[in-house]
Amino acid sequence: MTSFAVVGAGAIGGYLGALLAAAGDDVTFIARGPNLEAIRAHGMNVTLEDGREVTARGARATASLAEAGAHDVVLLTVKAHQVPAIAPELPRLFHERTSLVPMQNGIPWWYFQRHGGEHEGRPVLAADPGGTIAKLIDPSRIIGCVVYPAATLAAPGVVRVIEGRRFTLGELDGASTPRVEAIAQSLIKAGFKAPISDDIRGEIWLKILGNLSFNPISALTHATLVGLLQFPLTRELCVAMMREAEAVAARLGVTLRVSIERRIAGAEKVGAHKTSMLQDVEQGKPPEIEALVGAVVELGRVTGVPTPHIDAVYACVSLLAKTLAEGGGKLALEPSALGRPTGPARAAASGR
Repeated sequence: MTSFAVVGAGAIGGYLGALLAAAGDDVTFIARGPNLEAIRAHGMNVTLEDGREVTARGARATASLAEAGAHDVVLLTVKAHQVPAIAPELPRLFHERTSLVPMQNGIPWWYFQRHGGEHEGRPVLAADPGGTIAKLIDPSRIIGCVVYPAATLAAPGVVRVIEGRRFTLGELDGASTPRVEAIAQSLIKAGFKAPISDDIRGEIWLKILGNLSFNPISALTHATLVGLLQFPLTRELCVAMMREAEAVAARLGVTLRVSIERRIAGAEKVGAHKTSMLQDVEQGKPPEIEALVGAVVELGRVTGVPTPHIDAVYACVSLLAKTLAEGGGKLALEPSALGRPTGPARAAASGR
């Protein structure tokens, strides 16, 4: 039996932890506030795509990494901008052979660690300002992961899965090792798909094509995935941003295995799903901008590849985040006073 610590029991962390616990692994959730209280009282509850419910009642839950103690595998499922604050405490979860699986969207802080290229060891400042995380976490512990499922935390301790079961894993140097194979087997036993890639950075770029375009555009327009992709102007903007990112990836030696057209078609099939960045804006939470968009802007500068469309969207969504943070507000569409929108629905900013 493998022991897993799930740091950040939100939608993805809850999904993973609940199914791993139900499959017989030892799971500890690191959570806080109402979410922690709900998990302790009722377990972590997950409703799958087919309506089936899974409840992890035997899993431990704590707010303290020190109290949680050492585990075999640490699943780091908080958002990228939340990692620097908890990085100093993460070693409390490690023993000599602990593997750390960061599950953030975007370009990760470790991108150039164990890379072997001309930028070996270079920090990605958008994801790791000041290189804080890299100084605290030994890269030999890290196993890369690309998260594909869409899920929401419907209530404290309650996750609803929208779509997907795939978590692609990979050693940073592309090697096939017993530890990555063991983690993959645990995920497969729990009901997930867990392919092992010998080019995890290529998988990251494939995922980020959508993240860097769909997320900020949806946050700015309040459109769902299918909405922004079926509107010709925003669809064209997504394609332009993706082509720029593809050029940056190519300069770094990455060839994407899926075309932009297929990437868009796959996202369109997800339907009327609100991206994580749109959900954050609506809930008054800080949106995950730097790792998703700012890091690509940064790597464009590093490689000398122009990214004008990405730059423009990055500027706009950054200002949106600043405006909401300074006003202590959130932004969501709501019906007009007559009970139906007149033209574009009215956007209301309100205090938390």
